[in-house]
Amino acid sequence: QVQLVESGGGLVQAGGSLRLSCAASGRTFSSYNMGWFRQAPGKEREFVAALRWSGGSTYYADYADSVKGRFTIARDNAKNTVYLQMNSLKPEDTAVYYCAAGRSAYTGSLPLPQAYDYWGQGTQVTVSS
Repeated sequence: QVQLVESGGGLVQAGGSLRLSCAASGRTFSSYNMGWFRQAPGKEREFVAALRWSGGSTYYADYADSVKGRFTIARDNAKNTVYLQMNSLKPEDTAVYYCAAGRSAYTGSLPLPQAYDYWGQGTQVTVSS
């Protein structure tokens, strides 16, 4: 069982930055694929970024086209934490952001919600124009 707790959301002006954190429980955190999703009011949950574990200390990142070049996903296995650094924020980035963890045995596409077994409760990000 993995428990995920997000933090770092808030209100920021367009062009600003925020860093979201996701603290995970569990001793095998380093071998989990980790992802960030978001859900805006009235819209479906959408993929933002993910890190796929490929063995040892190697991870591969994937990003939604809408955030490439602005967002960066990273992890600190010593702290059981994954981060989402968000720069050049836009009003359309406003959403509840969710952290997710999935077993590394999953070989399908990480942008799909079914790739993940555990989800956090979410943190609100609001970008004002």
